[in-house]
Amino acid sequence: MRRLLFIGAIGAALGLAVAANVAQGQPAASGAPAADSSAAAAAPTGAPSVDWTISDLLANAPAKAVLSKDLPALLTYDGLDQIKGMTIRQISQFPQANIDAAKLQTLQTDLQASGGAASAPAAASSAPPAAH
Repeated sequence: MRRLLFIGAIGAALGLAVAANVAQGQPAASGAPAADSSAAAAAPTGAPSVDWTISDLLANAPAKAVLSKDLPALLTYDGLDQIKGMTIRQISQFPQANIDAAKLQTLQTDLQASGGAASAPAAASSAPPAAH
């Protein structure tokens, strides 16, 4: 019985260590693809997405408005500073985030519809030139 409890305690400690690494933006020990970490470090392009870091979403006014509407608890979360390097898709993997597949899809749809500042120049450039 003691051995079983000891093994369980080690498993819990390893789980917490992996969660702490993921929260700090480091790849999980389980072999998370390196592309995920480099993608998070690159500047986002195009419309806001659930694959942008939370920090990037919060820095984008239209995206922040979507988060305020769709995930208001995120903006008041005590540990927000610790998860800013993660994406919404990454935090959706944690049950306590309460983000299921349907909610994730709603967020993605709303973020894309918001356009964000990143896609505003493209829309402006497609407008016809003003007549003189």
